[in-house]
Amino acid sequence: MNILFAAFEADPFVKTGGLGDVAGSLPKAVASSSYDIRVILPLLSAIPDVYRKKMQFVCSYDVPLGWRNQYCGLFTLKQNGVLYYFLDNEYYFHREQVYGEFDDGERVAFFSKAVLETILHLDGFFPDILHCNDWHTALVPVFLKEQYRDVPGFSDIKTIFTIHNLKFQGKYTDYVIGDILGLQDTPAEHQLLSDPHTANYLQAASIYCDEITTVSPTYAEEICLPYYGEGLDWIFRERCENLVGILNGIDYKAWNPANDKNLPLNYDADSLKTKEKNKLVLQKELGLKEDAEIPLFVIISRLTEQKGLDLVNYLLPEIEYRNMQLAVLGVGDAEYENAFRYYAEKDPKKFAACIRFDNGLSHRMYAGADVMLVPSRFEPCGLTQMIAMRYGTLPLVRETGGLKDTVNETNGFSFVTFNADDMLYSIDCALDVYFNHPKRWRRMQHTAMAEDFSWKASAKEYRKLYNKLAKSF
Repeated sequence: MNILFAAFEADPFVKTGGLGDVAGSLPKAVASSSYDIRVILPLLSAIPDVYRKKMQFVCSYDVPLGWRNQYCGLFTLKQNGVLYYFLDNEYYFHREQVYGEFDDGERVAFFSKAVLETILHLDGFFPDILHCNDWHTALVPVFLKEQYRDVPGFSDIKTIFTIHNLKFQGKYTDYVIGDILGLQDTPAEHQLLSDPHTANYLQAASIYCDEITTVSPTYAEEICLPYYGEGLDWIFRERCENLVGILNGIDYKAWNPANDKNLPLNYDADSLKTKEKNKLVLQKELGLKEDAEIPLFVIISRLTEQKGLDLVNYLLPEIEYRNMQLAVLGVGDAEYENAFRYYAEKDPKKFAACIRFDNGLSHRMYAGADVMLVPSRFEPCGLTQMIAMRYGTLPLVRETGGLKDTVNETNGFSFVTFNADDMLYSIDCALDVYFNHPKRWRRMQHTAMAEDFSWKASAKEYRKLYNKLAKSF
């Protein structure tokens, strides 16, 4: 089976978030003698030269986009056993930012159209399935059925559209439908409109694709509800038979306390005393009171309302009066950054605010912490809680999306309702187990470290989905 996996970013080339992790890990986990899966990406200027120098030029061709014909260059590179295609156009992709440009609607439209044009130039590879990811590739299923259905073989291609975060949909003025997409006077013109003047790329993909997936089973259920559906819940209820949630995984080689080079001391489930020594080193690094007996809670996150930081902010005075420490790593909204800075200055032995990106420190925090706070308002999947468990750090989460699918009373702590009182009660439960039931705490650590959140399980579920589509060929 031939699968072409389309995404706007993929680790190790470019990664801004969870999508990059998925696109960098899932294809190599799926690949086998029965599944020829290849990845297609834009040749962004953010891709390091170490990879650019290894790429091989294949050919160039024009891509029709509305009234335009735009250049596209095709490059290839094999990485970790997977063949990657890179689409070059300096006008669209030679930018300082991966996203956030004034013409993102046109940039991703070009990429979606170029994916289909590129299929005509792939020697010896024709996809049975196009696996598209998030709104940056949402127009692929739309263009396929509206503008390429008469091209030989294209009507047989099946499409999967994976939603990594429904909040980001790709909404633009309806002017783009004709001028950029060339879809005026087609059925897609109506399917694109979320209101009389707004074209919604993700909405159209959710209607046109053959199967929809989300990055956790619970999130697939949640987006059918108005609270989580971001205005598109009606589509997901109508298409519930074609909607499935498949939990993301984590890279067990990159996240392994037994050989993590970022840690002062390596350890595993049989040497958790060494984890306590990592905590002492981390406390010293962060300027906290060095005491292995004090439970250290950490947050590694974007500091935004979606991540539940409003709850944490509200509870900072309560946390101050409890026998615990709190360290934060991340950047985000100014009100949260400033609140953590204030408490870190007020009581530096109890609070630490690292308002920055720091990959090495994140590894040391996963290893040195006792509890990982992930109180999200909504969370499509979440990797933080999985990584924390890998390091024997117990997650404390709100039961939503992938957090609900991965955390239970045997491997962590959770609360249901999104309010500060429920979160504080869960914190107190964690403190009670830590101080008064050390044997139970250790059992929970062992259970957490024994969980299998590798990409093997996710790949197995995607193969089932690919096979389901194959039966309809």
